Amino acid sequence: MNHTLSHDLFVRAQTLLPGGVNSPVRAFKSVGGEPFFAQRAEGAYLIDVDGNRYVDYIGSWGPMIAGHAHPQVLDAVAQVMRDGLSFGVPNALEVTMAETLTRLVPSCEMVRMVNSGTEATLSAIRLARGATGRNKIVKFEGCYHGHGDSFLVKAGSGMLTLGVPDSPGVPKALADLTLTLPYNDFDAATQLFELAGADIAGVIVEPIVGNANCILPRDGYLQHLRDLCTRYGALLIFDEVMTGFRVALGGAQQRYGITPDLSTFGKIIGGGMPVGAYGGRRDLMQQIAPSGPIYQAGTLSGNPVAMAAGLATLALIQAPGFYEKLERRTHQLCDGLEDAAREAGVAITTNRSCAMFGLFFTDRNVETFAEATACDVGAFRRFFHAMLRRGVYLAPSAYEAGFLSSMHGDIEISHTIEASREAFREARA
Repeated sequence: MNHTLSHDLFVRAQTLLPGGVNSPVRAFKSVGGEPFFAQRAEGAYLIDVDGNRYVDYIGSWGPMIAGHAHPQVLDAVAQVMRDGLSFGVPNALEVTMAETLTRLVPSCEMVRMVNSGTEATLSAIRLARGATGRNKIVKFEGCYHGHGDSFLVKAGSGMLTLGVPDSPGVPKALADLTLTLPYNDFDAATQLFELAGADIAGVIVEPIVGNANCILPRDGYLQHLRDLCTRYGALLIFDEVMTGFRVALGGAQQRYGITPDLSTFGKIIGGGMPVGAYGGRRDLMQQIAPSGPIYQAGTLSGNPVAMAAGLATLALIQAPGFYEKLERRTHQLCDGLEDAAREAGVAITTNRSCAMFGLFFTDRNVETFAEATACDVGAFRRFFHAMLRRGVYLAPSAYEAGFLSSMHGDIEISHTIEASREAFREARA
């Protein structure tokens, strides 16, 4: 593949942008080499500035569940943008979005739109602290909730990829208010609450960890967290920025039958536009300004163009059989990758949940952060580049989940599996 134009752009970008990118994992630091620069996208494919075409398993890191540049989404955006890009006053689409979210996610009796997943999680923990009068927040190793100060304590995702578990610039006094637990460890959670339960405002968790690759909850684990929060008066916050509307129409909370107090969303509800939201019980959400004293605001929140893209996407995913088809495709992909690896004599395991999956270079099932970080990262790097050369784009980090869209069909999955047969052999080197 020729990457001349991408290389030239990256050279220019490095003099103007930190690391040449606007989000760390895009820089390929974890896998080596240089990133390609996208020109356009369609369906299940990305096309870069040099004309190279890739089957895309990132989907803009999750939101493109209906595929890139879906005609219905583009038409909705085009229709709304003719009336203006931003008003700074309420618009009807905000109300429709709130009606849609509260209908699809019953635990959210009220919602507040924001502009990113990070903004949603920051707002949710402020609400938890304000509503409970407590200061401490519990998070989990390997979970990533955006780049807010309270979350950059043993964070995963880009932080883990860069090998920096704690970020300079985060005050120690604030970091001391964040308690970190190992995900999927029942006893550790119980012991923490026994020691500090009276001081804990909330527990924030990715119900399926998507920022240390893809780690599924052990049977009963999420219910255990629900029970602990109820017993000690803390709020359970599900970060469904990634899992929301991806692993089920009602998110991971529907899939596992858990009712959190607060939930955060992003990705799919924006349909590719910058959107986030948080919501939950009415008595909690009514404490947000202007209804209550807990302040949070945003100039572009509820932007009409973003609402149009999100609503069009949410309409598409409510089609009968949408999620059943996605789940079958994900199993087809993961089973095919496991078979190809076995033929090549490479040990891998996969985790999957509907349209979300993880690939681990290990011969063991991966259920914890420690097990994820013990996998063969060197083999993943070689595999990543071997797949990229064959026109398949996976996350450029061993610690990121992959995503399918409804546009990934037999052709794309077959090509991916065939490409992996040679790529796994190269990964052994």
